[in-house]
Amino acid sequence: MIVRQKQLTFAKRSHQLTNINVWTPDSQWILFDTRPDQAQFLGKTIERVNIVTGHTELIYQASENAHVGVVTVSPEYPLRYVFIHGPENPDQNWHYDFHHRRGVIITEPQRSQAVTLDAFDITPPYTIGALRGGSHVHVFSPDGSRISFTYNDHVLHEYDARLNLRNIGVAVPLSPVNIIKQHPREYSGSHFCVLVSKTVANPERGSNQISRAYEETWIGTRGYWTQDQHHQRWAIAFIGDTWSSNGDKVPEIFIVDLPEELTDFQCEGPEPLTGTEISLPAPPAGVQQRRLTYTSHRRYPGVVNIPRHWVRSSPDGQFIAFLMRDDQGIVQVWLVPSAGGDYRQLTFSSYSVQSAFSWSNNGRFLTFVMDNSIVLCHVNEGIVERLTERTVIPPCPEAVVFSPDDKKIAFMRDIDGYRQIFYVELADNPDNKEKV
Repeated sequence: MIVRQKQLTFAKRSHQLTNINVWTPDSQWILFDTRPDQAQFLGKTIERVNIVTGHTELIYQASENAHVGVVTVSPEYPLRYVFIHGPENPDQNWHYDFHHRRGVIITEPQRSQAVTLDAFDITPPYTIGALRGGSHVHVFSPDGSRISFTYNDHVLHEYDARLNLRNIGVAVPLSPVNIIKQHPREYSGSHFCVLVSKTVANPERGSNQISRAYEETWIGTRGYWTQDQHHQRWAIAFIGDTWSSNGDKVPEIFIVDLPEELTDFQCEGPEPLTGTEISLPAPPAGVQQRRLTYTSHRRYPGVVNIPRHWVRSSPDGQFIAFLMRDDQGIVQVWLVPSAGGDYRQLTFSSYSVQSAFSWSNNGRFLTFVMDNSIVLCHVNEGIVERLTERTVIPPCPEAVVFSPDDKKIAFMRDIDGYRQIFYVELADNPDNKEKV
């Protein structure tokens, strides 16, 4: 089934989609930033485009030489937009970097009132609920109450950059975090923030230790059921870099169960929530990460990093989808149960998946780029159906995103040197599938 694609943006500048949560809940607006390219974080505005009229609206414009990008939107009203904000008045010693960035929230209709999400405190004794570094790719939970992000630590970067390991964090609306400012770059934040993953600089070979946690997803619209039929309301899955017994890096799938009560995020375990001058912040008490995949024995072991993708949960929370090569070296979609168990191959195409992907809200489909086309994967059958004509230059790999009503898919193409936003609208009763 080849469907008509519609180009939404035409201005001679780039329009960049985030990998998920770019549609407003009514499926009428698509959020984007204006970074000129992926290599440099130089966007100045957060905007949205209407899919009916093509009209664009300015949501936020950075000032004082700061830059912004990677916007996502809440799944409920009133609309909240969250995005990365770089430092104001950057200089040679303090400029945008993995450990020098923050989350900012804007709530409609007060677009001029930007609120900093994560407090920043790099002067000991560190403040509980504050971060000591930069947050990135902020994503609302399916009910909009919590926000996940990836994180890099300024304190350890200054102490020993090899210890500045990427981790997963969560921001919860427990209380604002107000700090006593002792450094000109410190600031307070609206949410209580903690790390929920655990990394080590030198993982033991063949162990479940990881040196990096990244590309996360919330599990299900309301969590998942464990093997002993306990309902785990909150959980996040992510990619973690393990090291095999022969010393090779092997990215695997991990899951971390989170507290249901917000106050439990304040409970400190054996290591301090704030970290120390020589150690990363630790997860709250009782938060343990669990490994789901073991792939080092395979001909092509590990979750692939190219194309870059974020793992995705089925809406019912039962499965986590990820990309891995088959025995012929072709990148396919695979599924692993959130509760634990054997992973299985979903797609069996002769072409590799070329992009990040998203899962429809009804749980029936995945969408991504394959054979230089936008495609639809029927989850129950594993059939991959072509939606757009094959082009010489494929759609951009960073984002292929279902709308909340499951009727549309947003994506990008590079047109005359500029990244432009497109979408396709699915037929109500698709037939005549053109398989890939």
